[in-house]
Amino acid sequence: MASMMQPQIILLKEGTDTSQGKAQLLSNINAVTAVGDVVRTTLGPRGMDKLIHDDKGSVTISNDGATIMKLLDIVHPAAKILVDIAKSQDSEVGDGTTTVVLLAAEFLKEAKPFVEDGVHSQNLIRSYRTASTLAIEKVKELAVSIEGKSVEEKKGLLAKCAATTLSSKLIGGEKEFFATMVVDAVMAIGDDDRLNLIGIKKVPGGNMRDSFLVDGVAFKKTFSYAGFEQQPKKFDNPKILLLNIELELKSEKENAEIRLSDPSQYQSIVDAEWNIIYDKLDKCVESGAKVVLSRLAIGDLATQYFADRDIFCAGRVAEEDLNRVAAAAGGTIQTSVNNIIPEVLGTCEIFEEKQVGGERFNIFCGCPSGRTATIVLRGGADQFIEEAERSLHDAIMIVRRAVKNSTVVPGGGAIDMEISKYLRQHSRTIAGKSQLFINSYAKALEVIPRQLCDNAGFDATDVLNKLRQKHAMQSGEGASYGVDINTGGIADSFANFVWEPAVVKINAINAATEAACLILSVDETVKNPKSESAQGDAAAGAMGRGRGGGGRGRGMRRR
Repeated sequence: MASMMQPQIILLKEGTDTSQGKAQLLSNINAVTAVGDVVRTTLGPRGMDKLIHDDKGSVTISNDGATIMKLLDIVHPAAKILVDIAKSQDSEVGDGTTTVVLLAAEFLKEAKPFVEDGVHSQNLIRSYRTASTLAIEKVKELAVSIEGKSVEEKKGLLAKCAATTLSSKLIGGEKEFFATMVVDAVMAIGDDDRLNLIGIKKVPGGNMRDSFLVDGVAFKKTFSYAGFEQQPKKFDNPKILLLNIELELKSEKENAEIRLSDPSQYQSIVDAEWNIIYDKLDKCVESGAKVVLSRLAIGDLATQYFADRDIFCAGRVAEEDLNRVAAAAGGTIQTSVNNIIPEVLGTCEIFEEKQVGGERFNIFCGCPSGRTATIVLRGGADQFIEEAERSLHDAIMIVRRAVKNSTVVPGGGAIDMEISKYLRQHSRTIAGKSQLFINSYAKALEVIPRQLCDNAGFDATDVLNKLRQKHAMQSGEGASYGVDINTGGIADSFANFVWEPAVVKINAINAATEAACLILSVDETVKNPKSESAQGDAAAGAMGRGRGGGGRGRGMRRR
């Protein structure tokens, strides 16, 4: 009787939502599967695009997994983990963002029946981690190195990797054209892996094939004053002066006050202002520079002054573009025009201003350092150019990774089928429940070739049966066979140059397994309510401020 009379212990604030146990885990798995279903149809060369329209009215058309995940604005706490792994895959290797989301969702989908049957999630996690380690070892074993080839051969191989990435994008129809451009751009920056050294400029109009690569720096013509049209627009081997100062008459920043006893002194003050700017301009001319760029404004006086002396100038140049000119031309950005020595000036073979579509571009070619490149993108609609830029970003990342880790694996679902076969064989050597769990992990990997078939409109069951049969051959010659998107059958992905860097697959398997294990390890979700009293206090405070601000203060004159 005494035990029944014990008071109830309240730990959490009233209104706190707690859910735990098996039902909670299954709810999280269902949420993750729902997110996977959203991006499922975007996988592969025949993947569909998503049109996302946000509350600000901007429209994004994309089939890049990371972009879609960012724009979905997911509120479910467990499903947000998929957004994070898509972002990490995008920043780490650039491609495979849809793959990583699909794999994580499929691993959990395969785990769901076991959870419903009462299997402890720690057993699943242990087996999944073991399977992940085995899968990554197998990928490394199957990877083929492209090291030790001549520069031309290596360029060709890298272009194949870029073309595989671009084949699933909106610009897939021109993948060879863009793949070569991407490889040339990455080769231009050499060992420096700063992504901002490759600029991508977008100019609406024309068609995709009007896009071109500048072996140097290109940026849009900046705002200009009268006198600009009299400046020369082309130079051979010019000296380039980079500044971070204003070249215009400045009014005093503070309310400075000058008292004059003699009106004739006023002219001397005006003359002093003009002498300061003329002194700056004279020093720029004396440096021998033929192209003057500044991050801050270059006024009308300076523009005309430079035009009279056959010097080109541009003010308000974006900091990113100015830094790229400095890296390419070998100059240093100056914050003063005093003591400009030849070492701080940059140079290039050809500088010219050129019309591209409706815009004029300043183009620096043949830079001595040469560690930068600019891709000028053309296309019809703005959304199309935006998506083309995202596609090229993925391709650039992939080529950079392939240059650094020069091993590739066959794409088109070939590597997934081979790992799946290997894990199935391995699971038969294990006694106990974990045999079933590793087998389910192996089955989940087949989602990639299956989805490639579904998205292309082929019979997935038929194609997967053919693939299983080919990969089961003892000789191992079927290891590189994947889905043939063109015919609806199977083909040797390696022979067809459907390649992807091994690091993409390794990272995807790692991230997807980690995410699946993380969600399986959660057994309780606690959702704290917003404090009603805090909201009430804030509202009362706002009302008080409104009342005080609107009324007439004591001691103020009546208007």
